[in-house]
This record gives sequence, C-alpha cells and structure tokens, in this order.
Amino acid sequence: MHAVVFAYHDVGVNCLKALLHADIKIDLVVTHQDDPNENVWFGSVSELCEDHQIPYITPNANQLMGLIPQIQKLAPDYVFSFYYRHMIPVGLLACAKIAALNMHGSLLPKYRGRAPVNWAILHGETETGATLHIMEAKPDAGDIVGQSAVSIEPNETATEVFGKVSQAAVTVMNQVLPELIQGHIPRKPNRLAQGSYFGGRKPADGEILWQQTAKQVHDLVRAVAPPYPGAFTDWQGQRMTVARTNLEAPFPAQLDLQLPGIQVVDNRVFGICGNQKAVEILEWFPAKTH
Repeated sequence: MHAVVFAYHDVGVNCLKALLHADIKIDLVVTHQDDPNENVWFGSVSELCEDHQIPYITPNANQLMGLIPQIQKLAPDYVFSFYYRHMIPVGLLACAKIAALNMHGSLLPKYRGRAPVNWAILHGETETGATLHIMEAKPDAGDIVGQSAVSIEPNETATEVFGKVSQAAVTVMNQVLPELIQGHIPRKPNRLAQGSYFGGRKPADGEILWQQTAKQVHDLVRAVAPPYPGAFTDWQGQRMTVARTNLEAPFPAQLDLQLPGIQVVDNRVFGICGNQKAVEILEWFPAKTH
C-alpha cells in the first residue's frame, strides 16, 4: 500500500510512525514550516521524514491545488491527514485510489472544527478522544472509520489531554490498519446533527470573566494554559497570565465572596467568581507583551 500524508504536530509524528510500522510506503509527506512566532512545543514531522529518508514539502495553503498533478502521478492508495492545518482541496482528496482519511482530535460528531481539545476542556467535558474519518469537502463531516476515547480529569490542562489524544490516535491507527491494508474501510455514519462545530481560538479569547462560575473560570485556565497563550486578567494595572488554578476548598473566611475579581489573603491569591465561589490562583505571572 502506498500513501501520501499531510501531517504536523505530535499526532502527525505518531501516526506517521504507525504507518511506517505497518509497512505502508509513504511516497510524500506534506507538512508546515514552523512559525517563528509560535511556541513550538511538539514533535517535528520534517525531522521524522529526514530520519527515515521520506520526501517532504512545505507548501503554503494557496499552493496546494498546484500539487494535484504531482500527487496524481504518485497515484497513492490512501491520502492521510494527521493534524495538517490547511483545508485540503477536494481535487487532492480525489487522488487517493481507495480513500482520503483524516485524524481529528475529538469524538466525532462532537467538536468538529478547530482546537477540539481546548474547546472540550473549556466546556467541562470529562472525555474526548481521536477519530479517523473519511475526508469530504465539509470539514470533519465524513463517515467515521475508527475512534478511541480518553478521559479528561478535573485538573488536566489542554497539553496533558492532547498527549492522551495523540496516543489515542495511534490506538485508532493500530485498530484499523489491518483492514486498510486489505483495502477495506470500516465505516459508520458521522451524525452531524448530534454534534457541534467550533472555530479557531485567539489569544484574546483567554480573558477571564469573573462574572462566570468558578468552574467555568477553572476550565478556561486549563483549556488555554501555557504553552498555549494562557488565560489572563488585569490586576493593579498589570496584565497577568493565570497558568494554574484550584477549585478545592477550604478557602480563608476573610474572602468577600460578593465581590468578583482578585483578592489576596495571607499571600495567597484568589479569584472570586460570579456564583459567589472562589478559585485559588496557584501560578500566575506578568503577561508577555508583544
């Protein structure tokens, strides 16, 4: 079996390794150049390709259509997308002789779209996972080929959960690869009406709104904790990044729970929330200003 793979991030690295382990011949990898303005804390697809002498290219989004003749010539059995960041044109998907498959970091049909792990934590979910699905013109909408769930613990950050999702992606690949190698695609419907779609997130979306409940604030902090841009609040004229919070009582009796915002008691920092409950801020520091 031959494949062309669009890949980036830890999921890209892990799933490429799964393909290599299954003796699928990877004729070309399409990846991204790392953005110098981004905190790159994850594995490198291009380094993996160099280690295994796999040809790779790093086109920008508007160069993808131009790849069609090159990929048609390769005539891959499969086109895979593992955390590749651009929408892959339908003309490229059609180059796959058997199927074009994408790995998505949620339990589809929930959390289609961008930043699925961050959104799941933000909404207080207790589980998420990885889903391999057929790629169509509409994002994350094709039939489900394989799926594996992971738990989200109450204090886990997005990076910790993302590590679990990266492993779940490998579990999914190992489950379905024996069938894919036979040219058979297990599939079940992706019932979009039962799911949800979310767009990308910007650093400005990390602002803490103290009128929200203590759990909502805690979940925001976890969802965008560094190395993501972080939740933030202003205190004594300075913007502060809030990296870690705790919901567990007991809290000092001196806290005024009627007054949302920051309060400091005995050198401990608390955020009072809109439901008259507090979070303790365990870690915060002055925000980086660009």
